[in-house]
Amino acid sequence: MLELKYSEFEFECGTDEAGRGCLAGPVTAAAVILPLDFKNDILNDSKQLSHKKREFLKPIIETSAVSFGVTHVFEDEIDTINILNASILAMHRSVEKLSITAEFIAVDGNRFKPFKHIPHETIIKGDGKYLNIAAASVLAKTYRDAYMLKIHEEFPMYNWKQNKGYPTVEHREAIKKYGVTKYHRKSFKLLPEQLTFEF
Repeated sequence: MLELKYSEFEFECGTDEAGRGCLAGPVTAAAVILPLDFKNDILNDSKQLSHKKREFLKPIIETSAVSFGVTHVFEDEIDTINILNASILAMHRSVEKLSITAEFIAVDGNRFKPFKHIPHETIIKGDGKYLNIAAASVLAKTYRDAYMLKIHEEFPMYNWKQNKGYPTVEHREAIKKYGVTKYHRKSFKLLPEQLTFEF
C-alpha cells in the first residue's frame, strides 16, 4: 500500500514525467495535490498499471484532486535545452498550473531544480511509494499517450499509437525507411548507427 505523501505539509504536490526516453513527441509532466483523506487500492506507478487501469484512474484522480496540472514540453524545446532540463521544466510548469500554491514538492526520480523557494525532495521510485507521485505519473502518461494517438493519425507509418514514440525496433525501422518528422527529437540518437539525415 502506498503512503499518501512524503512530508507533513497539507498541500504537498507529487510530480512526475512521462516520455523522457522517447524519440518523438513531447515529454509530459503532471503535478497533483491529493486531499488528506484520499485512498485508492489500485493506484500505483503508471508503469505497473495496464492501459485500462490508467484510463480508469485518470478521471478519479482529476475529480478527487485538490488541484492538478499537466504540461507538454515539445521537441523543439527538448532539442534546445536537452531532455533532462525539459523534464524538469515540464514539472515546474505543472506545479505552476496548480490552483493552490504547493507547500512542498515530492519529485519522482533523483534530479530537480528548486522552484520558487518551495521545499522539495527527490525520491527514487517515488511513483511506487507515494500516492500523489503515482497520481502524477498516471496523468502524465495518459495525457501523453492521448497526444501520441492524435499525431499517429498524421504519420501512421511510425505506429505511435502502439509504441508512443519509444525506440522500438519497428519505430527505428520506420525512421530508416521514411526519415524523420517534425515530431522527432533531432538531438536524440534516432538510429543506432546514426545514419545522417537531411533535416
